[in-house]
Amino acid sequence: QVQLVESGGGLVHPGGSLRLSCATSRVALDDYAIGWFRQAPGKAREGALCITTTEGSTYIADSVKGRFTISKDYTKNMVYLQMNNLKPEDTGIYYCAAGHSAHAIFPLTEEFTNWGQGTQVTVSS
Repeated sequence: QVQLVESGGGLVHPGGSLRLSCATSRVALDDYAIGWFRQAPGKAREGALCITTTEGSTYIADSVKGRFTISKDYTKNMVYLQMNNLKPEDTGIYYCAAGHSAHAIFPLTEEFTNWGQGTQVTVSS
């Protein structure tokens, strides 16, 4: 079982920035792709916003491309989601998750089998 713990959420004004952190283990970083997901209020959880694989490949969803980046710190066993130029529609609970892909470079959403508890991000003036 892979443990993931998100932190760093909060209230930010439109145009502002936040960095979310996902604390996990070295085993998770070495063996699993790590992705960030979002669930907006009253909506189902979206597909992956960003994914980083064990081979160093990175996926960024079109909806956040140019604003969000994902990175890993092996010294701290952390995965970060840097979010810039935040918009009200970025409001939601953000989750990090770990998974393996059976057939492609990036796991499908259903292939992420380990999830954190989430951290709330609110973008509002």
